[in-house]
Formats: sequence, structure tokens, C-alpha cells
Amino acid sequence: MAMVTALVNERSVVIFSKSSCCMSHTIKTLISSFGANPTVYELDEHPKGQHIEKELKGLGCKPSVPAVFIGQELIGGANEIMTLHLKGQLVPLLLRANAIWV
Repeated sequence: MAMVTALVNERSVVIFSKSSCCMSHTIKTLISSFGANPTVYELDEHPKGQHIEKELKGLGCKPSVPAVFIGQELIGGANEIMTLHLKGQLVPLLLRANAIWV
């Protein structure tokens, strides 16, 4: 878990993604639409992508992407992010993490 922890440290929003994953694209677009500037790691393009993916699975991410961290906390994948959005809880979460300033 050390690599994932190092990558998410001191960043407001981190998304682990794959460039060919439509759900990853949707989540990146949604979070960016609120004005956030997430740090995105495309695991299929990252030199240590397979190792990172194993760590994400070890953290309980199934499927492994998209995996969203807000305020250094694992929020989850597409289902969790969409649920937060539909409940009106995603924007407040982004605000608390200082990812947006609206």
C-alpha cells in the first residue's frame, strides 16, 4: 500500500484510472465539472501500473478502477462517487478537501 499512499499524499483528489475505461472517463469528467483538478494516474500507461493496481485491489477496490481518493481518503469507485453525487454529498466532500472553492 506504500506506493498508493505516496501517490495520494498531499493531493486533494486522486483518481486511478485506465485510459480505455468508460467509467473512469465519466468519473474524471464529473469531478472536473465542479472545478476540481484531480491528479489522474492512468494505470495502463504508468510504468508501475500493475503494482499500483495490485495495491488498490488489496485496499478493496473491485474493480480496481476507477479508484477515487478525496482528501487522502479512499472514497471508492464509480458506484460510490455516483451515489455521493446523487445524494448531494460529493460537492461538500470536495469542498472539505479544499479541492474546490465555490
